[in-house]
Amino acid sequence: MKRLSARLLLCCLLLSCLAPLAQAFDLQQLSDQLARPEVIHGQFIQEKHLRALPQPLTSKGRFVLAKNHGLLWLLQTPLQQDYRITPQGIARRDGSTWQMLPNKSAGAEQNRLFLAVLQGDSTGLQRDFQLSLSGEPQRWKLTLTPRSVLLKQVFNQINIDGGELVQRIELLETQGDSTVLRMQDATGAQPLSEAEQHDFAE
Repeated sequence: MKRLSARLLLCCLLLSCLAPLAQAFDLQQLSDQLARPEVIHGQFIQEKHLRALPQPLTSKGRFVLAKNHGLLWLLQTPLQQDYRITPQGIARRDGSTWQMLPNKSAGAEQNRLFLAVLQGDSTGLQRDFQLSLSGEPQRWKLTLTPRSVLLKQVFNQINIDGGELVQRIELLETQGDSTVLRMQDATGAQPLSEAEQHDFAE
């Protein structure tokens, strides 16, 4: 009887230990959470920290992330320039038209990375990075460590923090420079405007 009670107690202890593991916040849950909104509007502040400069280079603007369309990255200061990032590539607004940019540039790679992160594309990210996730749905941290030789030449590590949506992205480069991107006032309450639909359709 005592042996049976001991086994029962052991089983209960094991189940109590396994329950939190079964409920742990994982990459698939994070992907589902980030992919849930159809459209996200928000503001961004980007700080580029260069070893040669005492102060970071700061740019500000707004963004529109639309499921099955891509990302509109609308830079407002220090200069005005609009970018459209889709699976087909990156385009820059030139007057009333969009001009496609070369896909080989470092900026293009960084923007594609932003799109994958904001859309919650963990499968795509896992092709190029080792992913380590900690936290819970309302407060999590995702660390990306490059896999490929090419990416290892550019990045040491990428840190992403968020809650319901991505809130902060930090890119640590091998040369000692870094970029910090803060997403602010993000909301999924508004659909695409006619102008935004037109920008994605072109």
